[in-house]
Amino acid sequence: MFTRSVRTVVGLGALLSLAACEVRAEVFPAMPIAEVGATPLAPAKPIAAWVSFCQGYAAECTLDRAEPARIGLNPAIWNTIVSVNRRVNRSVQAMTDMEHLGTPDRWDLAEDGIGDCEDFQLLKRHLLAQAGLPKRAMRMTVVIDEKGEGHAVLTLITDRGDLILDNKTSQILPWHRTGYVFIKRESQDAVAWVSLGGVTSPATTANR
Repeated sequence: MFTRSVRTVVGLGALLSLAACEVRAEVFPAMPIAEVGATPLAPAKPIAAWVSFCQGYAAECTLDRAEPARIGLNPAIWNTIVSVNRRVNRSVQAMTDMEHLGTPDRWDLAEDGIGDCEDFQLLKRHLLAQAGLPKRAMRMTVVIDEKGEGHAVLTLITDRGDLILDNKTSQILPWHRTGYVFIKRESQDAVAWVSLGGVTSPATTANR
């Protein structure tokens, strides 16, 4: 555990430094217009691999209810979100957990530079939290994608609606424009999950 943690800090620090150095060369899209966010409906059963992730990476799953429940977007924060999203999508090699680790579903921070959908999003959240964004407003989310498969994205709950960070595209879209069926996401009020209205829930999030 100690070795993994040291490697993680070094690797993520280098990635964050790289993002900061390259920010001036990037062209950023316009900030999104205000939209209505998704509405959590009821408690939901968490993904088993998330439970294991929280046991190994407890700091990543802590919830501070004193943090803002929404991200107040301004040009500087928006540019940071766009930059981190692009850098992680470019730097992590997409591979399913079965191909990479021989297990159906494992969540981590892609310490070796390889990961599947949830690892991309967890790394993005880690870096954005380091940059000062409230983790409470960045919730891991399980969806059904265009192939009918389980997939994980990161929902940013903002004053302009729910925006989705995805490893399949670096375009940041409002949740209702992704084409996905939204199943459930981490709660903003407890270390738990809430339903978003999907009628079925994938057992894993193995889509790369």
